[in-house]
Amino acid sequence: MSTQIPGIKGRGSAENPANRFEKIEFEPSEEEISEGISPETVFYKDATRSLITYNDSPDVGFNAGINPYRGCEHGCIYCYARPSHEFLGLSLGLDFETRIFVKEDAPMLLRKELSSPKYVPDTIAISGNTDCYQPAERRFRLTRACLEVLSEFKNPAGIVTKNHLVTRDIDILRGFAEWDGIVVAVSITTLDPGLRMKMEPRTSEPQLRLRAIEELSRNGIPVIIMVAPVIPGLTDHEIPNIIKSAADAGARSAGFIMLRLPYGVSDLFTAWLERHFPDRKEKVLNRIRAVRGGKLNSAEFHDRMRGKGIYAEQARDLFDVACRKAGFDGNKIKLSTAHFKRPGGAQLDLF
Repeated sequence: MSTQIPGIKGRGSAENPANRFEKIEFEPSEEEISEGISPETVFYKDATRSLITYNDSPDVGFNAGINPYRGCEHGCIYCYARPSHEFLGLSLGLDFETRIFVKEDAPMLLRKELSSPKYVPDTIAISGNTDCYQPAERRFRLTRACLEVLSEFKNPAGIVTKNHLVTRDIDILRGFAEWDGIVVAVSITTLDPGLRMKMEPRTSEPQLRLRAIEELSRNGIPVIIMVAPVIPGLTDHEIPNIIKSAADAGARSAGFIMLRLPYGVSDLFTAWLERHFPDRKEKVLNRIRAVRGGKLNSAEFHDRMRGKGIYAEQARDLFDVACRKAGFDGNKIKLSTAHFKRPGGAQLDLF
């Protein structure tokens, strides 16, 4: 019989499993485990010398992206980005939530790369990996600084976030909207505050995210509601209510992504279910396997975002019907690169 590990206040994971590339393993102290003490968040300077990354995945809605931070204090237990911390020699568990790498040079690097004659104007996704408006952004303000650079170059951007903090930058985002240069995707997994606290402990409350949609929309900034991730057997029934609530707040379009549990995230998520929903654990895991071909994860293009099988089809049907009722059906938000410019071209040699 396995011993159940209690949760840690303000953290999604209670474990720090061994890095699959490393032999050294860190575990929370007995005091931290028994008392639920949250380990301190530590920030490190990220020494990366480039910022814009590119992907050729056929089921990802962007080609270019930037991430001012590595690791995310939001602590979402299901986060598909957790395994990226293993490449830094750290764990995808508590380390991912408490060891945050900060790209202090991000605005300078972005300016340099946009200024290069080799750069081809494209919409740049912000938060393709970790949330650019996570709590660290209040202190470091790197997302805002990057938006200022993108605005100067009139390069379009797409933001994905779970945090009401995005409204802080409405003054900048409003300018982007004047030339079809911005879309903000607000992600809502659940409207249940209690479930949110367990599953996404340091994200904004659902009502605050809806308020963010309302404030952004009121200022002419187009908003997409992302129902992501959809967790079979746990949150899939909420799809219609999430879309209706977002539409009422002013969202103009919608998308959804089925839960993904790559590498050790499946073990973390299983332990989280045992900790918080032991009576529903097997039902949820079985539903996940049903949409993932008998496994807890599938890396196949297209299927990895939507899943397959009867439960995946039911989720898709719920989504499609809700979108039609909300008036989202076929409503696409298109961004423009037509206004891109390189200011001060004669001074590029300074870089």
